[in-house]
Amino acid sequence: MCGITGWVAFRRDLTFEGRELDAMTATMACRGPDASGTWTATHAALGHRRLAVIDLPGGAQPMAVDTPDGPVSMVYSGEAYNFTELRDELRARGARFTTDSDTEVVLRGYLEWGEALVERLNGMYAFAIWDSRTEKLVMIRDRMGIKPFYYTETDDGVLFGSEPKAILANSLAERVVTLDGLRELYAFAKTPGHAIWSGMRELRPGHLAVVDRTGLRETCYWQLEVSEHTDSRQETVAHVRELLEDIIRRQLVADVPRCTLLSGGLDSSAMTAIAAAQLQENGEVVRSFAVDFPNQAENFRAEEVAPTQDTPYVHAVAEHIVCEHQDIMLDGSAMADPAVRAAAVGARDFPVGLGDRDNSLYLLFKAIRQKSTVALSGESADEVFGGYPWFHNEQREADTFPWLANTKSPISPGGLMNPELTGRLDVETYRADHYRSALSEVPHKDGESGLEHRMREVCYLHLTRMVQTLLDRKDRMSMAVGLEVRVPFCDHRLVQYVFNTPWSLKTYDGREKSILRGATRDVLPASVADRKKSGYPGSYDPAYLASIQSHARDIVSANHAVLDFYDRDAVLAACTASVATITNAERSGLERFLDVSTWLDLHNPTLKLT
Repeated sequence: MCGITGWVAFRRDLTFEGRELDAMTATMACRGPDASGTWTATHAALGHRRLAVIDLPGGAQPMAVDTPDGPVSMVYSGEAYNFTELRDELRARGARFTTDSDTEVVLRGYLEWGEALVERLNGMYAFAIWDSRTEKLVMIRDRMGIKPFYYTETDDGVLFGSEPKAILANSLAERVVTLDGLRELYAFAKTPGHAIWSGMRELRPGHLAVVDRTGLRETCYWQLEVSEHTDSRQETVAHVRELLEDIIRRQLVADVPRCTLLSGGLDSSAMTAIAAAQLQENGEVVRSFAVDFPNQAENFRAEEVAPTQDTPYVHAVAEHIVCEHQDIMLDGSAMADPAVRAAAVGARDFPVGLGDRDNSLYLLFKAIRQKSTVALSGESADEVFGGYPWFHNEQREADTFPWLANTKSPISPGGLMNPELTGRLDVETYRADHYRSALSEVPHKDGESGLEHRMREVCYLHLTRMVQTLLDRKDRMSMAVGLEVRVPFCDHRLVQYVFNTPWSLKTYDGREKSILRGATRDVLPASVADRKKSGYPGSYDPAYLASIQSHARDIVSANHAVLDFYDRDAVLAACTASVATITNAERSGLERFLDVSTWLDLHNPTLKLT
């Protein structure tokens, strides 16, 4: 796991651009605290920051192999979970290895199979290969988009990086955000390829791009496809269990301390229980961590997406399996600290506006990093197996992204914003356009109709839009503190298999995530196996609300530039609301207000809003 960056330019000598490359590489220090490296040729410059996870002594990057026709060099981020099998296959074909790292396996795999290498990889990865033999750059991102990859075309090549900040560190990049960039921020329905910053793109999941003297070409090498599901219920449940056993065993491989993120929900509990059994085979004990808040029992408010508290269920799992568990307690004042908000917004490069859920995740990962370098997460199981409430109620029939169909949702286009700007953004139309575009991509089976037809659309929307927002959040918050988080439920084999399982089979027990429950009930306490979906918890600590209200008043008093976005009177009104009367929309609006002001301070973007 690492941070990568680079620059290709066909009309200049990049061996003289060391200062620019160093500046780009330095922005990735948080992603790779263990080592730094650069590599330059006349028309290519690569930078790398390393988080050592496999083959700690070896695996240094950028990694290059000399060939008779010139060097082939690579910067790589992520993990190839099937690297052992690939290495054996390459050795049988005559390849010789000088390290035990998966990085070298990927590089030598490219030398053997070229761009077709992507068809053989299982993992989470984003990497770039400069092939001097043909003077081309190959940029590749994993199938589900677990690892980020951004690029900007220049007049004679390309700039790229794991995060926008790496590209923005180059003097050729412009810090410009247009109305479309702001629309993307407020839509909460991530558009594949959109990077917020004008002129910048995100390499889409399952895509590769090639840059040479003729320009840049991006192509798709993997996408969700329709196939006939012929397995019975029993066979389906058994196959999902077999896949999970294989996936988790592969993702536990590391030469550094590992742990799991345990919320007490079905997803993370099943993952932790399977990991515990596998580690026990070698005499090891799984370590797990959960987030909690002071006085949460007294302050908790049940919501549709989070109807129950996590802690009792977390402890039930920890007692049920052989587990070394720790609760990470986060108080409201710490989460409201402007320095923490700056770290969270800075990690994401734009103000997403999830407030205390961003800040607490950052602090949780920071605390876990003191004990572990790799963590396994239950992220994405809800998208894969159909876990959210709106998969099962009238929202699924709405003519929009289902998670945005509830009019009571705090995710609103305007929340405390300047009405004039809200009108110009017209986020509702932007969402509607992108919803139609997303629907046009959905693959359907011949003759599929009614509920099965609609639920294939709903599942596709979650697996290609919503999951991207959550995976990006997970990656940025974890890598901001040098923690590698792996997501077993995003293994493309599992995703593809379940995508083609009929909805009637996915809900065979009349509940959400029936298949996952059936596949893992035997390793879970009954209370957890039967627990209703409950999302990542928010804090209801009155100290948090009081702190963000105070910070917002200070920003208003200072006549901060953020007031060009927001309605002063609406913000001040939200600042005076009590814990008992403030609405979710008002609180969310205050958090976004603070995030946007922090973003303006950190990045000083040029806003072109006409």
